[in-house]
Amino acid sequence: MKKILFILSISLFIISCSSDDNRSNNPNLPSVSFTHTVNLDLPQFNDLDFPGNSEVIGIEGVGIKGVIIYNVDNTLYSAFELSDPNILPSDCSALNVTGIRAESNCGNDNAYEIVNGQQLEGEGGFPLLRYQIRREGNILVISN
Repeated sequence: MKKILFILSISLFIISCSSDDNRSNNPNLPSVSFTHTVNLDLPQFNDLDFPGNSEVIGIEGVGIKGVIIYNVDNTLYSAFELSDPNILPSDCSALNVTGIRAESNCGNDNAYEIVNGQQLEGEGGFPLLRYQIRREGNILVISN
């Protein structure tokens, strides 16, 4: 009897720990896999030498529409997908970045903060898609 109760309780525990991936997946953005490096010694990335500055990487194969990199404090960086997460990718879905704000180009009011990816205005409710980023010396490695 104890064995049955033990097995039943373990089974309930495993079921309760099931993945919640379906809740975090954004149906508007396709899954992409990439790794991209940014050499901070190159002049086109001088803005990333200073906290509070950002850079947009718009190279095909890096993200869906590109990547926004934000320098938090020279040791911590954030990287987000450039596509508006609350609409399907289209000709207008790449966000326009000004300061710490990324705004939609598709005629809606969607706006996001590039420091943490949270939606500031508009509809949909999905935050910016965050990518992994790490600093190795003067190289930033961004990946998904």
